Amino acid sequence: MCKEGNDIGSKLVVVSGPSGAGKDTIAAEIIKLDGKFSLSVSATTRAPREGEVDGVNYFFLSEDEFLRNIKENAFIEYAKYSSNYYGTLKRDVQSKIAEGKIIILVIDVQGAEKIKREYPDSLSLFIMPPSKEILRQRLNDRMTEDNADIEKRIKIAEDEMKKRSSYDYVVVNDDLNAAVSEVYDIITKSH
Repeated sequence: MCKEGNDIGSKLVVVSGPSGAGKDTIAAEIIKLDGKFSLSVSATTRAPREGEVDGVNYFFLSEDEFLRNIKENAFIEYAKYSSNYYGTLKRDVQSKIAEGKIIILVIDVQGAEKIKREYPDSLSLFIMPPSKEILRQRLNDRMTEDNADIEKRIKIAEDEMKKRSSYDYVVVNDDLNAAVSEVYDIITKSH
């Protein structure tokens, strides 16, 4: 039984995968395709990247603010990834469900595990890169991390990909349009 009620889990679509696999891009394309979907905006303690807007891309919080929200039980899930916290705020999810939306949560494997435990009727998809070499190239192309950070993300990606079998579906993002189409088909058939 879900703590927040049975209806929430059926309205959650979890999308996970390594940094650079394309999960954010795929989720954004799904939102453009169909107005019944809404993207959950995660909270994070990491600094905004160029062009990111608070409340649109993320809710950017200080570590103290994030920890206070944890104490206040304000997250449906949260995790520490690399050296920053990330989490899904209950109020954001609840307000979108009240609007009749199906919520896409782009979260890491730790968060996905928590969602699946708490909301077993949620749908989970793991986005895979076609290869480790392509993943490394995508991370390099973003030009947002130095080599040490990229190597840290590659190591994390290797660990995350070992957990893909715990997801309802695995989609390889070799061609963006094909991956978007596959993910959209999976979600719409499930809802």
